[in-house]
Order: sequence, then C-alpha cells, then structure tokens
Amino acid sequence: MIAKRLTFFSLCLFCFSYALAPPLFAQTHLHTPFDELLQKHVVTINDGKSTQVDYAELAKDKTKLEAYLSALAAIDIATFEEWSQGKQLAFLINAYNAYTLALIIEHYPDIESIRDIGGFFSSPWKQAFAPLLGKTRTLDNIEHGLIRGDNKYQEPRIHFAVNCASIGCPALREEAYTEAKLSQQLESQTQRFLSDNSRHYIEGNTLKVSKIFDWYRDDFEAPWRGATSLNGFLLLYVSAFDLTEAQQRALRAGTLNIGFSDYDWALNDRAK
Repeated sequence: MIAKRLTFFSLCLFCFSYALAPPLFAQTHLHTPFDELLQKHVVTINDGKSTQVDYAELAKDKTKLEAYLSALAAIDIATFEEWSQGKQLAFLINAYNAYTLALIIEHYPDIESIRDIGGFFSSPWKQAFAPLLGKTRTLDNIEHGLIRGDNKYQEPRIHFAVNCASIGCPALREEAYTEAKLSQQLESQTQRFLSDNSRHYIEGNTLKVSKIFDWYRDDFEAPWRGATSLNGFLLLYVSAFDLTEAQQRALRAGTLNIGFSDYDWALNDRAK
C-alpha cells in the first residue's frame, strides 16, 4: 500500500512539474512522433530525388498521427508568437504535411489522387478540418495564410518542403523539420528537387521546370539572396540542373527560355 501511494505521489509530482513548465518539455519533443512516422513510412526512390509514402502502413499508425496533430493543436497563438521564426516555420511546415497525410489516409485506398477528395466547391485544400493556433483551418489557409502570407518568412524554399501527396510535388522529407536544422533541410530539399531531371530538363532552347515555379512565381521573384527574378533564383541553383556549359551561359545571359513541365497529380503511394 505504501509503495502504491509513493507511486501515485510521484506521478502527481511529475504532472505538477510538467504543468508548471510545459513549453520547454513540449517543444523539445513536439515533433518527435511525426519524425518517427516519417522515418517509418516514407520511402526514398529515384536515387534520392523523390519519395513515396506507404499509406497502407501509415493508416495502421493513425492513432499516433492523430495524437501528434492533437499536440500541435494544443499550441496556442500566444506561445507560437513567442517562438523564433525558424521554430514557427518548422512547426507550420510539419503541420501542413501531417494534416495532408491525415486527410489522405482518411480516404485511402479509395482515391488515386488528392484531388479525388471533395468536389468542385470543396477541394481538399478548402476543407476546414485542421485545428491549429486557435482556429479550424484549411490546408490553403495553413500554406497561403500562415506560411506564405505577407512573405513573413521571406523563404521561397518552403515550396520544396510542403507536400501535396502527389508525384509531381517535391519529396516529402523523411524526417520532421526542426528549428535547429531548418535552413539545411530546406536547402537539401531544394537541391534534391531541382536535380530531378524528370521534372527539370532541356527541351530545345527551353529549360522546362516544375509548374510550381509558374504557380508561385511571385515568391521566387521576391528579393532573396540577391535574386529578384525567376531566372535569378534558378541561377542560384544552376549546378543542380543537368545543363551543358553553353546552356548554363545561356541561362545566365537570359537567352535560354523558361517553360513549365506537366504536373503529375497521381498519389505518391508506395503501393502504386
């Protein structure tokens, strides 16, 4: 009986200590469950340039994914606004990716594409189902309002980190984003995506690049690392493209046309 009382007392003491200082404990371990899920269910393909998701197996871990999303939802806006921009951005990217995965497994295996979810007036990106920072949000709101809104973070590389569960999308990273590694992770994502010559290639006198650069051209033309145009941004990563010296010179001179490759909306499913 004494031992049981001591155990109960110890548990209450831990809970009391946690209640006094939840931010440090929670923030240190917040993204660990998501990191574990990604490492377990994301499969690297195409010489490391792309990934697929084993949605069938991920669905078996639905409870763990839901617990992680509940932990994100428990972060209030006041706490979020106290964080550094790096911590905020890592949080938002992870939230977008995790909610996208949750949406997919909610409908899996009865879909071939994320666009099969919803209808003309209720696309998957416009469905309010994601509790985050005090509101029930849509994926569009997380991406365009919180991540891209007002260019708060001044970070075009986020487009290679948020994942739309499609083959045409940049790889879903095999680990969660963290404040400590964010810049390195974003740079790695950018390099791996641009070096994928199934999406970025020469066709005649045109460099074909992903439609992402067309849809979000303004983000790539906002001043960043000295670049103020799409051409200027691509030049920052010219070594990632499979270009001859002459083609690289043409890109620098602005005489190489920029076009956009087709976007594949098929589900990035390991089983397909």
